[in-house]
Amino acid sequence: MVKLIVGLGNPGKKYQSTRHNLGFFVIDRIAAGRPITVRKRICEALTGEWAEDGERILLAKPQTYMNRSGACVKELLREFHGSPNDLVVIYDDLDLPFGRIRIRTKGSAGGHRGVISIAESLAGAPFPRVRVGIGRPPEGVDAVDYVLEPFDADQRDKLDVVVGKASEAVLALLREGVEAAMREFNRAG
Repeated sequence: MVKLIVGLGNPGKKYQSTRHNLGFFVIDRIAAGRPITVRKRICEALTGEWAEDGERILLAKPQTYMNRSGACVKELLREFHGSPNDLVVIYDDLDLPFGRIRIRTKGSAGGHRGVISIAESLAGAPFPRVRVGIGRPPEGVDAVDYVLEPFDADQRDKLDVVVGKASEAVLALLREGVEAAMREFNRAG
């Protein structure tokens, strides 16, 4: 059995630095603090693995594009004999102010196509998630366009801190459990 940590995003250079790839950024930050790389292809995802306190932890960046993330997650859980309880999904969230972290064990997808895809692939079973705020688009900018654009200059200046904080939230969730991580990160700024 393995803990599966999935960061949502879109593959390819075109999407590399967009808001929708925030989940990929967090996966890369977690990997950077360990002697692993997230390059091995398994079940249509780039993966990297390590063990901590006797538990295998698999980092994954689905390469199926956001709207089809569920197929990849379902395959990974099957491949590693996991359940939705072994899963943590990290993704960008329009409904949270930029930089805000919100950990949940279940709930609505809030219109996020990647999360909708995962929820459908798991037949609605709840799974832990780490939502990372990107804020609402400015007046007159479509939400789809906004998530597929690079961060603006002000956000880019703060992005490193936000990605670091989100990685800490994921690691706290793994080490201390979801309730303790929620207490620590859901009320923080």
